[in-house]
Amino acid sequence: MKGIMIQGTASNVGKSLIVTALCRLLLQKGFQPAPFKSQNVTNYSYITEDGKELGKAQVLQAEACRLDPLPEMNPILLKPVQPGGSEVVWLGERIEVVSGMKYRERYYHQAVETIQHSLKKLAGLSDFVVIEGAGSPVEMNLKNREVVNMKVAELADVPVILVADVQRGGLFASVVGTLALLDPHERSRVKGLIVNKFHGEPLLFEEGKQWLEKQTGIPVLAVLPYLADHQLEEEDALSVPSVKSQPEEQKLLNNKEATYNQLAEHLQKYFDWEQFLAIVEKEERAAGQ
Repeated sequence: MKGIMIQGTASNVGKSLIVTALCRLLLQKGFQPAPFKSQNVTNYSYITEDGKELGKAQVLQAEACRLDPLPEMNPILLKPVQPGGSEVVWLGERIEVVSGMKYRERYYHQAVETIQHSLKKLAGLSDFVVIEGAGSPVEMNLKNREVVNMKVAELADVPVILVADVQRGGLFASVVGTLALLDPHERSRVKGLIVNKFHGEPLLFEEGKQWLEKQTGIPVLAVLPYLADHQLEEEDALSVPSVKSQPEEQKLLNNKEATYNQLAEHLQKYFDWEQFLAIVEKEERAAGQ
């Protein structure tokens, strides 16, 4: 499978937006990409025409790819409904409300099988799968049964780009600490870094970029300036979806087309596209051997 996984050092570092931008950039470069996020924890969802429910972020990403949204793009959706409990939506169908502990015990092996099924279907519909992680890949109390980060990269057998948010502060520690907590076989999948939400001219971060590359041995593929006016709805675990009429949705889609192109242009301006392609193609050749 040709693809890439975008993981983050923490929640809200900009993974969803980067995946959306990368989906449109790949489309512009002649690929047919498809988005994938194995598991979302959000109330911000979307109902397809045939009644399937998935996270809205993957719907936006599908639009960026000019694909119809499918439940396989977000096969597991957990909708918080009470403290410690979530409604389980599986391949677009509502199943039950369970606690976090019971979910991990009851659904882990089924989740792995469903992720494999979904990736196989998306690989048949596209020639490049762009996978989004969730939170951090080194939540140590969850790591042995996680199905959102390195386990997914392993199932898809794709390289990982790690995103860090410079606006939060502590970027260097978050990158080095994340890499240090990964198992060796997991760390070996991380082939690139992205510094996101930089305020000012990216050249001002050149010394920081050089330090990261020297310290980690991993190339920094982009230092992305903060983009405040992207006009796409933000995904939030506790947000409530709004209901829009068909004409309103079409108007929004027309406006979003321009936004997807703007995001792709923004990414391409600061992104080492050639090095990115080299990483993907090298890993694909290695997987085929």
